[in-house]
Amino acid sequence: MSFYPKLGYLIFGSRLRRLSEYFLAEVNKVYTHAGIPFDASWFPLFFLLSEGKQLTLMDIAQELEVSHSAVSQLITNLKGKGLVTTTRCAEDGRRQLVELTRKGTALLSQVLPIWKAIGQSMEELVQEDPQSKKILEAICAVERSVADDPLSARILRAVDINTKTISL
Repeated sequence: MSFYPKLGYLIFGSRLRRLSEYFLAEVNKVYTHAGIPFDASWFPLFFLLSEGKQLTLMDIAQELEVSHSAVSQLITNLKGKGLVTTTRCAEDGRRQLVELTRKGTALLSQVLPIWKAIGQSMEELVQEDPQSKKILEAICAVERSVADDPLSARILRAVDINTKTISL
Protein backbone atom coordinates (compact mmCIF):
# COMPACT_ATOMS: atom_id res chain seq x y z
CA MET A 1 0.00 0.00 0.00
CA SER A 2 1.21 3.50 -0.82
CA PHE A 3 2.39 5.70 2.04
CA TYR A 4 -0.32 8.34 1.55
CA PRO A 5 -3.53 6.26 1.53
CA LYS A 6 -2.61 4.30 4.64
CA LEU A 7 -2.41 7.52 6.69
CA GLY A 8 -5.98 8.52 5.84
CA TYR A 9 -7.04 11.96 7.04
CA LEU A 10 -3.77 12.56 8.91
CA ILE A 11 -2.20 13.45 5.58
CA PHE A 12 -5.25 14.89 3.84
CA GLY A 13 -3.83 18.43 3.52
CA SER A 14 -0.49 17.14 2.23
CA ARG A 15 -2.23 15.04 -0.41
CA LEU A 16 -4.34 18.00 -1.54
CA ARG A 17 -1.25 20.19 -1.74
CA ARG A 18 0.64 17.49 -3.66
CA LEU A 19 -2.25 17.11 -6.11
CA SER A 20 -2.55 20.88 -6.49
CA GLU A 21 1.17 21.21 -7.18
CA TYR A 22 0.89 18.40 -9.75
CA PHE A 23 -1.97 20.13 -11.59
CA LEU A 24 -0.17 23.50 -11.59
CA ALA A 25 3.04 21.90 -12.88
CA GLU A 26 1.16 20.07 -15.65
CA VAL A 27 -0.63 23.24 -16.75
CA ASN A 28 2.67 25.12 -16.69
CA LYS A 29 4.10 22.44 -19.02
CA VAL A 30 1.31 23.28 -21.46
CA TYR A 31 2.05 27.02 -21.30
CA THR A 32 5.75 26.32 -21.85
CA HIS A 33 5.04 23.94 -24.74
CA ALA A 34 2.82 26.60 -26.34
CA GLY A 35 5.51 29.25 -25.83
CA ILE A 36 3.23 31.31 -23.59
CA PRO A 37 5.04 33.12 -20.74
CA PHE A 38 2.27 32.51 -18.21
CA ASP A 39 2.33 30.84 -14.81
CA ALA A 40 -0.66 28.83 -13.62
CA SER A 41 -0.49 30.56 -10.24
CA TRP A 42 -1.50 33.80 -11.97
CA PHE A 43 -4.78 32.31 -13.19
CA PRO A 44 -7.12 33.52 -10.41
CA LEU A 45 -6.00 37.14 -10.75
CA PHE A 46 -6.04 37.11 -14.56
CA PHE A 47 -9.49 35.54 -14.52
CA LEU A 48 -10.78 38.30 -12.22
CA LEU A 49 -9.26 40.97 -14.42
CA SER A 50 -10.32 39.29 -17.68
CA GLU A 51 -13.55 41.31 -17.86
CA GLY A 52 -11.56 44.53 -18.14
CA LYS A 53 -12.65 45.91 -14.78
CA GLN A 54 -10.41 47.74 -12.35
CA LEU A 55 -10.32 46.11 -8.93
CA THR A 56 -8.79 47.23 -5.67
CA LEU A 57 -6.23 45.08 -3.90
CA MET A 58 -8.75 44.52 -1.12
CA ASP A 59 -11.46 43.47 -3.61
CA ILE A 60 -9.04 40.97 -5.15
CA ALA A 61 -7.98 39.62 -1.74
CA GLN A 62 -11.59 39.16 -0.67
CA GLU A 63 -12.66 37.56 -3.94
CA LEU A 64 -9.72 35.14 -4.00
CA GLU A 65 -9.90 34.57 -0.23
CA VAL A 66 -6.20 35.28 0.26
CA SER A 67 -4.33 37.86 2.29
CA HIS A 68 -3.88 41.44 1.17
CA SER A 69 -0.12 40.81 1.45
CA ALA A 70 -0.27 37.85 -0.95
CA VAL A 71 -2.19 39.92 -3.50
CA SER A 72 0.23 42.83 -3.09
CA GLN A 73 3.21 40.52 -3.75
CA LEU A 74 1.55 39.05 -6.84
CA ILE A 75 0.65 42.51 -8.18
CA THR A 76 4.23 43.73 -7.61
CA ASN A 77 5.55 40.69 -9.51
CA LEU A 78 3.14 41.18 -12.41
CA LYS A 79 3.80 44.94 -12.53
CA GLY A 80 7.49 44.12 -12.90
CA LYS A 81 6.63 42.00 -15.93
CA GLY A 82 4.50 44.79 -17.39
CA LEU A 83 1.29 42.71 -17.18
CA VAL A 84 -0.72 44.83 -14.76
CA THR A 85 -0.78 48.45 -13.75
CA THR A 86 -2.05 50.18 -10.64
CA THR A 87 -3.53 53.63 -10.20
CA ARG A 88 -4.67 55.46 -7.11
CA CYS A 89 -8.40 55.40 -6.52
CA ALA A 90 -9.90 58.86 -7.09
CA GLU A 91 -12.31 58.51 -4.13
CA ASP A 92 -9.71 57.14 -1.72
CA GLY A 93 -6.04 57.74 -2.49
CA ARG A 94 -5.01 54.95 -0.12
CA ARG A 95 -6.60 52.35 -2.38
CA GLN A 96 -4.95 51.11 -5.55
CA LEU A 97 -6.90 50.00 -8.61
CA VAL A 98 -5.44 47.11 -10.60
CA GLU A 99 -6.01 46.36 -14.27
CA LEU A 100 -4.32 44.48 -17.08
CA THR A 101 -1.95 46.41 -19.32
CA ARG A 102 -2.01 45.99 -23.11
CA LYS A 103 0.70 43.37 -22.68
CA GLY A 104 -1.41 41.64 -20.00
CA THR A 105 -4.48 41.73 -22.25
CA ALA A 106 -2.47 40.26 -25.13
CA LEU A 107 -1.24 37.50 -22.82
CA LEU A 108 -4.81 36.90 -21.70
CA SER A 109 -5.88 36.33 -25.31
CA GLN A 110 -3.15 33.70 -25.62
CA VAL A 111 -4.18 31.81 -22.48
CA LEU A 112 -7.95 31.81 -23.06
CA PRO A 113 -7.81 28.80 -25.44
CA ILE A 114 -5.63 26.97 -22.90
CA TRP A 115 -8.20 27.66 -20.18
CA LYS A 116 -10.94 26.24 -22.36
CA ALA A 117 -8.82 23.13 -23.00
CA ILE A 118 -8.12 22.78 -19.27
CA GLY A 119 -11.86 22.83 -18.55
CA GLN A 120 -12.53 20.21 -21.23
CA SER A 121 -9.65 18.02 -20.10
CA MET A 122 -10.72 18.16 -16.47
CA GLU A 123 -14.29 17.24 -17.47
CA GLU A 124 -12.90 14.22 -19.33
CA LEU A 125 -10.69 13.31 -16.37
CA VAL A 126 -13.53 13.26 -13.86
CA GLN A 127 -15.69 11.18 -16.19
CA GLU A 128 -13.20 8.32 -15.89
CA ASP A 129 -14.38 7.35 -12.41
CA PRO A 130 -17.78 7.83 -10.76
CA GLN A 131 -16.16 9.08 -7.54
CA SER A 132 -14.21 11.75 -9.42
CA LYS A 133 -17.44 13.34 -10.59
CA LYS A 134 -18.15 14.31 -6.98
CA ILE A 135 -14.83 15.98 -6.23
CA LEU A 136 -15.84 19.62 -6.71
CA GLU A 137 -19.02 19.10 -4.73
CA ALA A 138 -17.04 17.39 -1.96
CA ILE A 139 -14.44 20.16 -1.85
CA CYS A 140 -17.21 22.77 -1.59
CA ALA A 141 -18.80 20.81 1.25
CA VAL A 142 -15.50 20.64 3.16
CA GLU A 143 -14.91 24.37 2.57
CA ARG A 144 -18.37 25.21 3.93
CA SER A 145 -17.85 22.98 6.96
CA VAL A 146 -14.50 24.50 7.92
CA ALA A 147 -15.88 28.01 7.36
CA ASP A 148 -18.60 27.21 9.90
CA ASP A 149 -16.31 25.40 12.34
CA PRO A 150 -12.54 25.66 11.70
CA LEU A 151 -10.46 22.49 11.73
CA SER A 152 -8.24 23.89 14.49
CA ALA A 153 -11.27 24.32 16.76
CA ARG A 154 -12.39 20.77 16.02
CA ILE A 155 -8.94 19.40 16.85
CA LEU A 156 -8.66 21.44 20.03
CA ARG A 157 -12.06 20.16 21.19
CA ALA A 158 -10.81 16.61 20.65
CA VAL A 159 -7.62 17.19 22.64
CA ASP A 160 -7.57 18.22 26.27
CA ILE A 161 -4.77 20.81 26.13
CA ASN A 162 -3.92 20.46 29.84
CA THR A 163 -3.53 16.71 29.85
CA LYS A 164 -2.66 16.24 26.16
CA THR A 165 -5.18 13.40 25.97
CA ILE A 166 -7.66 12.80 23.24
CA SER A 167 -11.32 12.59 24.17
CA LEU A 168 -13.19 9.93 22.26
